[in-house]
Amino acid sequence: MNRFSPWLLPAVASSFLLLSGYAQAMGGSSDEPTPPTCPKGQIYDSKTKTCMVDKGGMIGDEARTDYAYALAKADRYLEALDMLNTLKDPNTAEALNYRGYATRKLGRTDEGISYYLKSVALDPKYPKVREYLGEAYMIKNRPDLAREQLATIKTLCGVGCEEYRDLAAAIDGHPES
Repeated sequence: MNRFSPWLLPAVASSFLLLSGYAQAMGGSSDEPTPPTCPKGQIYDSKTKTCMVDKGGMIGDEARTDYAYALAKADRYLEALDMLNTLKDPNTAEALNYRGYATRKLGRTDEGISYYLKSVALDPKYPKVREYLGEAYMIKNRPDLAREQLATIKTLCGVGCEEYRDLAAAIDGHPES
């Protein structure tokens, strides 16, 4: 005779799934994962999960913005800017942040800061732009302004979020990005 209840296994499995989801939620950014990059002249289509030539603007601004960020993170800064130039509405917090990121990485820090500040004006509660703005301030040798951004990030998502950790590392002289 089995000493375990027939309900034990489903209960344990459910608990595991709930806890693993909780652990995932606690461990990282709430943003969608960065899409893969495609060969030049193509864009990643999140619906079909393939690279394609965008004929007739079938890919929307949100996907274009996400893809521009993926290109920038892959050190393809000029392509990222070109992708951002195709947006119907380039004045979103995310698009301006990613434009700032790409221009900063191209060595145009002051221009990048101007885009970050526009992004902050549109969404002051966007931690990623605060992180990148703080990193730009470190490049400009303004740790005081970077610490202000770090303090703001702490109020937005705490000390455990990726944006806080990355900016804190940059301030400490160990940038991760």
